[in-house]
Amino acid sequence: MITDTKALKDVIERLRGEPVVGLDTESNGFHRYPERVCLVQLASRDENYLVDPLAVADMSPLGLLLTDRKVRKVLHSADYDLRCLDREWSFHFENLYDTSIAAHFAGLDRLGLAAAAERFLGVTLNKDKRLQRADWSLRPLSKAALEYAAADTAYLLPLRDAIEKSLASLGRSEWALEESRRMEQIRYVTPEPPEVAYLSMKGSKALDGRGLAVLRRLVMARDQEARRLDRPPFRVLGNQTLLHLAADPGADLTQTPGLGAPALRRMGNRIRKAIQEGLADEPVKRPPRPHPAMPRPTADDDARLSKLRAWRNERAAELSLDPALIWPMISLDRLAREPGSIDRELASGDVRRWQANRFTRSLRPLLAKR
Repeated sequence: MITDTKALKDVIERLRGEPVVGLDTESNGFHRYPERVCLVQLASRDENYLVDPLAVADMSPLGLLLTDRKVRKVLHSADYDLRCLDREWSFHFENLYDTSIAAHFAGLDRLGLAAAAERFLGVTLNKDKRLQRADWSLRPLSKAALEYAAADTAYLLPLRDAIEKSLASLGRSEWALEESRRMEQIRYVTPEPPEVAYLSMKGSKALDGRGLAVLRRLVMARDQEARRLDRPPFRVLGNQTLLHLAADPGADLTQTPGLGAPALRRMGNRIRKAIQEGLADEPVKRPPRPHPAMPRPTADDDARLSKLRAWRNERAAELSLDPALIWPMISLDRLAREPGSIDRELASGDVRRWQANRFTRSLRPLLAKR
């Protein structure tokens, strides 16, 4: 357990001498608001470390390891970890290897760490839901929580070895490496503030301008209460409760779905005030779409897209892979509308180099004029 900056510096110096290191993080987004990274797990071939960022004053040595190209960093389903580390400390990665991506290319359908460890190592990991959703900001951490966290990195390196052996036999190692390199570009995106985010809430499109004005005030009130309580907004009031009140501002709060007695006692007056403020505001006019809607596909477009889907499914069956790995659907949709744009698609960034090399030759005839 690493709880001070000097110990972290020593560990990072040691790990920077390793060719490959496993990494994982634990956060408290299910319990706290705003969310924080509460634990960072690191593993070499021989050692396993749990770094406590709530105790370590300076986490910058970790950033040096993440950008050290000589050290391959192995993570499983890295997307969330990358966003959290960028949000917390602006840490970015070089030489990343994602075992979830690699397992997908090896033909695995269930991509969780436990499923991958069982399939490739014959190891059964404890994935207790209570520990998965634990409040990792609590101290001291229980023995069970520490063992759970350590196990997440203890098997990452042998898992990577076993998957890589499978990929090498299939000739797909470079596919996994390219996808992992693309992951290095993932960054945290700051959420829209509540006074804007309400427009993206599922179900808000059914509201008129007055309802949207009330919803905006309710979302802002919920966010303030969430920050006061240090609790995620969805655990303060659910979206459906806010939508119900926005659609019917005169509703009896005691009969409102999802608004129990504790919440009503705690913020009933604030809810009433938010509704009154929303009713007093100007009705909201939704901003126009930033991009005009695409025209509806023609019958020829639909027929061509069906052929392209069938082509993708056939290639996937031949390789025992998920069709989504063969070619991006967004690209096929564009090709169905503009069959002469294949060269533009290959340069679009949506199509991977390995996909272009492996599949373009069989794709081109489907796009030729007849």
